[in-house]
Formats: sequence, C-alpha cells, structure tokens
Amino acid sequence: MELHNKFLWALPVFMLSFLISYNGVEASHNVYLHYQSLSAIKVEQVHRTGYHFQPKKHWINDPNGPMYYNGVYHLFYQYNPKGAVWGNIVWAHSVSTDLINWTPLEPAIFPSKPFDKYGCWSGSATVLPGNKPVILYTGIVDKNNTQVQNYAVPANLSDPYLRKWVKPDNNPLIVSEAGVNKTAFRDPPTAWLGRDGEWRILIGGRWKDTGIAFLYKSRDFMKWKKAANPIHQSAGTGNWECPDFYPVAKSGTNGLETSVLGQNVKHVLKVSLDATRFEYYTLGKYYPAEDRYVPDNTSPDNWKGLRYDYGNFYASKSFFDPSKNRRVLWGWANESDTAKDDIKKGWAGIQLIPRTITLDPNGKQLLQWPVKELDTLRGAHVRLSNQLLKKGDLVGVTGITPAQADVEVTFSFRSLDLAESFDPKWRKLDAQDVCSKRGSFVQGGLGPFGLATLATEDLQEYTPVFFRIFKDAGKHVVLMCSDATRSSLKKELYRPSFAGFVDVDLTDKKLSLRSLIDHSVVESFGAGGKSCISSRVYPTKAVFDKAHLYAFNNGTEAITVETLDAWSMKTAKVN
Repeated sequence: MELHNKFLWALPVFMLSFLISYNGVEASHNVYLHYQSLSAIKVEQVHRTGYHFQPKKHWINDPNGPMYYNGVYHLFYQYNPKGAVWGNIVWAHSVSTDLINWTPLEPAIFPSKPFDKYGCWSGSATVLPGNKPVILYTGIVDKNNTQVQNYAVPANLSDPYLRKWVKPDNNPLIVSEAGVNKTAFRDPPTAWLGRDGEWRILIGGRWKDTGIAFLYKSRDFMKWKKAANPIHQSAGTGNWECPDFYPVAKSGTNGLETSVLGQNVKHVLKVSLDATRFEYYTLGKYYPAEDRYVPDNTSPDNWKGLRYDYGNFYASKSFFDPSKNRRVLWGWANESDTAKDDIKKGWAGIQLIPRTITLDPNGKQLLQWPVKELDTLRGAHVRLSNQLLKKGDLVGVTGITPAQADVEVTFSFRSLDLAESFDPKWRKLDAQDVCSKRGSFVQGGLGPFGLATLATEDLQEYTPVFFRIFKDAGKHVVLMCSDATRSSLKKELYRPSFAGFVDVDLTDKKLSLRSLIDHSVVESFGAGGKSCISSRVYPTKAVFDKAHLYAFNNGTEAITVETLDAWSMKTAKVN
C-alpha cells in the first residue's frame, strides 16, 4: 500500500510533500524527512490499546500476508522501526498460537536488493504444494516510484517460526508492461490454483480514473504472464490498492481455501480505494475459463458499495485458517490525531481485532464477527436484563473496566410506528452524512438508542454507538452510527460521524450490538456483524478509571435492554 494523507495539521516544518506523475497517474505522499528516523524516547500509555495488536512503539500500517502454517499464525505488517511516522518500511513479523497474544520476531523482509531498494510494500503469503510458504510483495526500484512484484521464501522450513526469509536473485517476478501504470501496480493478494494447473494472482492498479485488478498466471509460480484482460475493473473508482479475492460458501459458516471453486460458492472482490481511504467489496461469480469476475447486482460496484467497515479500517487482508475451517480478516486502523501527536506519544496505528467472514444467509452481503479466541480475555462480568429506557434515560454499566471492555447488548421495542420519516433529500447522501445530521443528541422517534462509550460522568466526552430507525416509502431504514464528534475536548482531531445502513429484518423488533472498547478505539458490530464501524478516539478526561459506559435512549419510543453483557478485558500479550 502507498502512504497517503493523514491528519497532518500542526506539523509543517521539515515536511516534504511531493507529487509523482507517470503515465498520467499521480500519487501523493506526505514525507517527514526529519522525523522518519526519530526514535521514540518515551512511549505514552494513555491511549495505547490493551488487547488490540500494536508493537511497543513506532508506526505500523497494512497487515501483510497473514497465514497459518504448521500450528502457528503469522502476521506480517508494514512497520517503521525507527520512528512514529511513515518511512523506513519493513515487513515486521509476529507469531501466535491464538491470534490474540503475539510474540515479535525480527523483520522478515526489508529493502536490501536492487528490486526493492526504495521500499518493500504490501503483499501476501501463499502456501504451495509440499507445504512450502512463499511471500509475494511489491518492491520499489527507483526514486520514480516504479513498482515490481517480488517473492521471498523461508531460509529454514524446519524453523517453527520461519524467522528468516530469503529474497532470491531471480527477482523481480513481474514487471509492468507497456500501457500499465508503473506507479500504481501493487499489493498482490494470496494466489489461487486453477483446475488447469495454473496459478493466478491479482495486482491492483488503475488507468486514469478506472480502478483495475490485473490478472497474472503461472504454471510454476516463477514465470508469470499477464492475462489478456483484467479480472475486473470499475470506472470512476480511482486506484485500487490491496485487492483481495476469495470464495465464500453459499451456505454454512465454514470458510473456504482460496482455490475452491464450484456451484455452491460465491466470490468476493475487495479493493482499497487510494482516493478515498476506505474500501468496498462486491459479491459475484467467478468464471475460471474466462478468468472473469462479474459482480451480482445486489450492491453498487463503486464508492457507494458495501464495506467491511464503515469507519477507520483500511488495507485489509484475509486468509484461510485450515485449523478451524474459517476465513479470517485483518484490517488496519490509522490514528485520527496529528502527526505531531504521534511523534509525542511514540507510536501510530493498530491492527483491529481479527474477524471471521461468512456469507449472510440473504446472499447479499458478508457477516463479520471477532474471532472466538478473543473471549479468552474476558474477565469481570456484569449483566443487565429487561432494563426499560424511556426517552432521555441514561443507565450506567458498572462493575467492569469501561475503558477496556467487551459489550454485547440486545435492544427491543414494542412498535415501529414512531419511526421518523426519511427525508427524500437524504437518498442522495451516504449514511455518514445522515448521521452527522441526526446524531445521538438529536431526539427522534425510534432512536437514537445504543451505548455511550468512553464517556465522562457529565458527558462532556463520549463516543456513542447507536441505531436510529426511519420509515421510507413503505419500508424501514436502519442507521447505525459511531459518532466521534464529542469524543474528546481536544480540538486538533479528526472526529467524524461514521455510519452505515443495516440491512436487517425488523419483524421481531430487535437489534443487537457488540462493541469492543479499548482506550482509543471503539470497534462495533451491528445486527450480528451485518454492519461494522471502527472509530479512533482520544478522550482527555474519560481515560482509565475515569471512563464510563452507559446504555441510552433519546427517542420517543421506549426501548428495552433485553440483555446486556459486559466484560472487563484482560491485556493481551503483544510484545
């Protein structure tokens, strides 16, 4: 993945902003030459997470090539070992037996050869026949940002942790051809093996404003040839980074190995959007004989498409876990403070909790849920049952650590009659725009109701995660919001009202919510994982034992908290 703009007010000194133009395509970087190698002397703990993945200090971004191999989970990730801003990127490497507690190892890949002298960017891992893992990654070969695809292999397969990796001298394996933009040609996902005996990989890119997933094929994984046509492209979407392509079963909850084909399978194509810094995915059908992917007509194939996460979530990568027959998704959450803040605190970026991915029974979207292993960190537990919330009610959840918690709640209501009318003008807006107009403090009919997380007792600071139900042309529209507008008294922060619409059946008049609260992140799963939103927040007062958690209702229709289970979360071992 390529670095793009962060919230960089307050730090203009020594910053070099530049534009690279090649074949009519531009890419922008914010590079802090004097700060890339400014090692953290002190690491501030106030907003560091307790159970999300992050190294002891410095900058991280994309999860690269996660895989399961011989009983061990491997997480590779983009990391600056010398500072808390982007730069000096290596493939850092940590291992785990449970996806929650991690042991760091030495970097697996770092710039050292002509084919990656100027950078080792994102890629993926594939396990070849004979149980031989291989990494494909994007190398930067010159100051013009020319991108090529390289490979690396373990130096010693008998090492259970695969500590050392070798980059053979026959790299690069793939260079861009005439007509392909050399500066937007990157991030190969896990390869899959066709029934014709040929391996296939995708490479993200663009031509002008059209996002493209180029397809390459090989019989021996060494000699690759570009297919006549991309597997898919979409006009107006801009550059595609970090593409991911994999099958999901039409029924059941088991994940599928990346090469699985068949009538009982749909395929997912996910892309990360360079222009917007969010992702979208489509579900569709893959035609292997033609090497063509055709999305279903159930969601837009553009910026308005379905997202894994409607909040701070980018550069995601999935892998198949054969030990538990599941597909697991990793995603990166950048900071929402300033680069100056990151340098001061000595760190930037986290990986969100790994999630299992399955197909919704409606066949129109994916469901996501935190991996089961996360439950092992649950500690002290409290429960609320049949708690009535009238308009304006705020009920505290005590007996746990609200700043580091896991909360599952089911809300119910007697009637849909008081749902507000959905303004026809809002049909042209996305959910985030609607949420910014109808926040948690705006009284409604059926909602807003939900959780007020990382809150002060007087609500000077709080991050509400809530639902609001509308009626629109004879049907009901469910809006889910994670609103950081009032999350902090600090001014220089990005505090959006992240939101997504939830495609859920309201026949039983119930909505469920799970929120993972971890000091500076609130990661939420609505309606069993139909819609997910992650927010980065930086309270100044609602920290540690000064943080509070509330269930609230600000709508005319009374809401019942049927069950609310909340747990203090233990701290994971990630160092």
